[in-house]
Amino acid sequence: MSTFMPKADEIERKWYVIDAADKPLGRVAAEAATLLRGKHKPIFAPHVDCGDFVIIINTVTFREANLTFLCKKLYQHHTGYIGNLKEVKYGTLMAEKSDFAMELAIKGMLPDSTLGRKQLTRCRIFKGADHKHEAQKPEAWNK
Repeated sequence: MSTFMPKADEIERKWYVIDAADKPLGRVAAEAATLLRGKHKPIFAPHVDCGDFVIIINTVTFREANLTFLCKKLYQHHTGYIGNLKEVKYGTLMAEKSDFAMELAIKGMLPDSTLGRKQLTRCRIFKGADHKHEAQKPEAWNK
């Protein structure tokens, strides 16, 4: 018996909706990263992009248990100019740009390669409960 190797042309992609209301950020990000990579499928291979599309809604209503953690943690990025290291407290980032905080968490759980960057493009994140992908007939992900 030979080992099955998935081909990029033969992969069927589905659309899934994850509701992030009253769930921790890390749990939702881990579920989304699993779906984006395709690890939930029996045909998973780490060198082939066999993941699905993911829509994450209600990112404004995250549940965080440790509020002191949000005040101490900093998100840092550098603009490229001398002395321009920008810092934002993670609590402020969660309050103002909760969709960007979710994207950062998912990006950290995907591989740091061209495959991971391609998988991240299939993730759609919305602050509210409505999204613009009803035509794709997404299924609710409840695991």
